[in-house]
Amino acid sequence: MTFGLTLTKRGRRVLRLVPVLLVLLVLAGGGWRWLRDSSLVRVNSVEVTGVTASDGAEVRAALEDAARGMTTLHVRPAVLREAVRQYASVAAVSARSDFPHRLTVHVTEQRPVAALAPDDGRRIPVTGAGIVLDGVVADKDLPSVRLASPALGARLRDRRLLGALAVARAAPAPLLHRSDEVTLESRGVVVALRDGPELVFGSGGDARAKWVAAARVLAEPSAAGATYLDLRVPGRVAAGGLAPVTPEPAQPNLQPDG
Repeated sequence: MTFGLTLTKRGRRVLRLVPVLLVLLVLAGGGWRWLRDSSLVRVNSVEVTGVTASDGAEVRAALEDAARGMTTLHVRPAVLREAVRQYASVAAVSARSDFPHRLTVHVTEQRPVAALAPDDGRRIPVTGAGIVLDGVVADKDLPSVRLASPALGARLRDRRLLGALAVARAAPAPLLHRSDEVTLESRGVVVALRDGPELVFGSGGDARAKWVAAARVLAEPSAAGATYLDLRVPGRVAAGGLAPVTPEPAQPNLQPDG
């Protein structure tokens, strides 16, 4: 009987504590909400990394401005993404806070693989997926893809053009930088190398294997003088237009007689 009485008293005490605990939780929650948006943790130092494109100064300024409206306890990635939505060079944005006042924002850029060259003289970088980076200056070493019409949307839809871009996207960096122009011909996609032969890819299928085959053949002395490499069957590369090899002149006999 005494035990049951004691248990009842303890139960009543616990019930009396429940409202107190609820009040403390509410106060703690309110305190957290106050602190996370407080000037005590306001972002006042912003580092933006990953920016290399020609519109980088504008991208950096937009992100810094957006970040300074945040705290290190309340980072809003959606606000950062919206701040740079208008810049074609930006593919994605991520952020890392460093309590109490520092924020690092990393930009992942779109990677151009060629420059569209409409008849009006412009060079507009474009990604391997056909995203047109209008407003971004194309690097000089990007191969040109000539277009008859200057009218361009935000993304290319033409299958043949996308096949050509798939070839450029698969290129090893050294060979991409040696590529002068990507054209669409009756033979399919053809890449003209600076100081080298034309590379005939046909379709954009198996592009990486074709580039590997091209690199292997280009490294062989026997391919010197070829005007084109037919890569349409990667396992059987044909080198065409080989210039005739001029035989070296006979060396005089310098050994003494007798």
